[in-house]
Amino acid sequence: MKMKIRRRTLMLLTLELLLVMAVVFGVNLWRTRESASGAAPEIAAITLDGEMVNLGDYSGENLLVYFWASWCPVCGFVDNSVDALAEDYPVITVALSSGSDAEIRQHLQEEGLSFDVVNDADGEISQRWGVVGVPMSFIIDRQGEIRFRDVGYSSGPGLRLRLWIAENFDEW
Repeated sequence: MKMKIRRRTLMLLTLELLLVMAVVFGVNLWRTRESASGAAPEIAAITLDGEMVNLGDYSGENLLVYFWASWCPVCGFVDNSVDALAEDYPVITVALSSGSDAEIRQHLQEEGLSFDVVNDADGEISQRWGVVGVPMSFIIDRQGEIRFRDVGYSSGPGLRLRLWIAENFDEW
């Protein structure tokens, strides 16, 4: 009798977990419906360090394109994960409406972040990508296609998993 109750409880918990996952996945799809999909839009810009960034330079590599803002409280929870991820994967970060280059440099220094940043002061790059909020992450595969897009909080392990999937499963 106890075994039946445990099995039933486990089945109910599993179903509830699957339901929650389906709702979270569905909400994310709905929230990102207006953002870029398919072939990744071009990024050709200069970082705060004066380096030219061109999305085409990453052909044949999986990468993360991360849109964030210095005024975004949720971004503060994701930034350190992106900074750590940038040690292992190519990452392009785009600061949306975050002030001057000097203000963004100061923010990076205060937060102890070292990733390269493109300042999208006028929002032109973000608009081209259909960024609907920050933080927003795009995982781009080797062929330059957007494989995953996510708005809001993303964990470091979650971002790494999506990059790993893009790297190991060509037709996901």
